[in-house]
Amino acid sequence: MALLIVQRQVPIGPGPEHVTTDGQGRVLTGVADGRILRVDLSVTPAVVEELVNTGGRPLGLTTLDDGRILICDARRGLLRFDPRTRALDVLVDRVEAAPVGVCSNVTAGRDGTVFFTSSSSRYPLSHWRQDLAERTASGRLLRVEPDGRAEVLADGLEFANGVVLAPDASHLVVAETGTRRLLRHWLTGPKAGQLDVLADELPGYPDNLTLSEDGTVWVALAAPVNALLETVQRTGPTVRRLGARAAQAVRVRPPRVARILALGTDGEIRHDLRRTGKACRMITSAVRTPHGLVLGSLEENSLTVCEAPAH
Repeated sequence: MALLIVQRQVPIGPGPEHVTTDGQGRVLTGVADGRILRVDLSVTPAVVEELVNTGGRPLGLTTLDDGRILICDARRGLLRFDPRTRALDVLVDRVEAAPVGVCSNVTAGRDGTVFFTSSSSRYPLSHWRQDLAERTASGRLLRVEPDGRAEVLADGLEFANGVVLAPDASHLVVAETGTRRLLRHWLTGPKAGQLDVLADELPGYPDNLTLSEDGTVWVALAAPVNALLETVQRTGPTVRRLGARAAQAVRVRPPRVARILALGTDGEIRHDLRRTGKACRMITSAVRTPHGLVLGSLEENSLTVCEAPAH
């Protein structure tokens, strides 16, 4: 395990939950008041520009080859924004006649196919504690074809979260937060359509995923393993429901621990980075940029830029 070395913090607004890049070295993120922000870290102080306000709660983002941005909005579904025309469109808000739910993270293939996750079909984002403790298993992995047709690839997931497409497009890597594991959903080959486990018994709860050009999957662990939560999850349905209500009512904040894993698409850990203290609460995303490893958080009010480990 290595230490995360903080270089600087960039005040950004409440809860920059996911971070990605725009293809030109700048960072994109969405905050709790609905704004999508573009951050230029090549200068000091960083330049922060508002692109659009979704009117909801933006979470996962990805930039398409043509410059348009896909936005997972926890309230509105999957959106698409064109920075050139300023048009913001709802791409998908229902799949197979059911509401998307908590639209969480998104990735796209070269052929225009879009893959995204819904963390919960039972509860809103504000009730994530209740969903995890109750084990609703109402998360889904979804696909949108280039012609706009949307379908469910996998359901019954325990708080499906981050998703990335393997460099060879053979499979997706999906974070299943509630079980502390990463899953593979195969798109090609003899296992096409099947799920298997890439990595399990992670030392925390995986949230968003990003992919580096070298195929490294960056995994943000939102919190270390919680013994009480793990105990409640192993009980029967009635006790889980009671424990879930208590967890939602008390709302204990996650500890100030930042932990980032970097894995190969074969599941091998390449980096294990950790830090405690200020600006380390509930780190939910990490992306490697030319300016360092940039961290986002559901609870902090800034982006944290750290020294990136050697390749």
